Amino acid sequence: MQKIHVLLKKEELDAQRLEGKVVVVLDILFATSSIVTALAHGATEVIPTLDGRAAQAAAKDFPAGSYVLSGELNADTLPGFVHPTPKALLAEGIAGRRLIYCTTNGTVALAKSKGAAHVYAAALLNGRAVVERIVADHPESTILIVCSGSADNFNLEDFYGAGYLVSLFRHRAVDADFSDAALAAELLHDHCDGLDALRRARVGRMMLARRLDAEVAFAAQESCYDVVPLLQDGALRPV
Repeated sequence: MQKIHVLLKKEELDAQRLEGKVVVVLDILFATSSIVTALAHGATEVIPTLDGRAAQAAAKDFPAGSYVLSGELNADTLPGFVHPTPKALLAEGIAGRRLIYCTTNGTVALAKSKGAAHVYAAALLNGRAVVERIVADHPESTILIVCSGSADNFNLEDFYGAGYLVSLFRHRAVDADFSDAALAAELLHDHCDGLDALRRARVGRMMLARRLDAEVAFAAQESCYDVVPLLQDGALRPV
């Protein structure tokens, strides 16, 4: 039997025993949405780093032109870095290049998850593909769906994304046990419009104020990509 849990923010990972578990990291606005989009459009891999300094250090291992350096700190794009949102990365040209990527929350959540048996990056954009992979490959596992949140705070958009995954698990897992947080997320998803939820969330409102409504709308799409990013040896690559 699969056991499906939802963690409301990445800081809750500190109290978890991760050995043998499957972690699914969500940062809907925008880290995991950007990671999924980059890989779906031909990026060779995504190297998640904790901050700009670590990203620049990682870039030294690769020839100039072979990578895209992208990242933010507290929602401000780092100087010399590409804006870390899906459409901005597509405009930069990501096919055939690796993405070296850092964000305030999403890449930190991925780093906190490294003790798990398997770590996936998910978004609304690839939810169905991730769930189908986990149902097929990890039928008896404990699944931790991790909302990255923001600086130790709960984020509505990540919880909505978790609800989408829970809803998909319910329809595909033959036998699963859902935590109360997972059930609450499912109820939110099943009774709300996704784009409305993302726009009304704190981060969504911030993006709208910065005239990034197109980025928010892009991230609100459900299961338009089949890519399943798995973290191995410090990089996310399609399974």
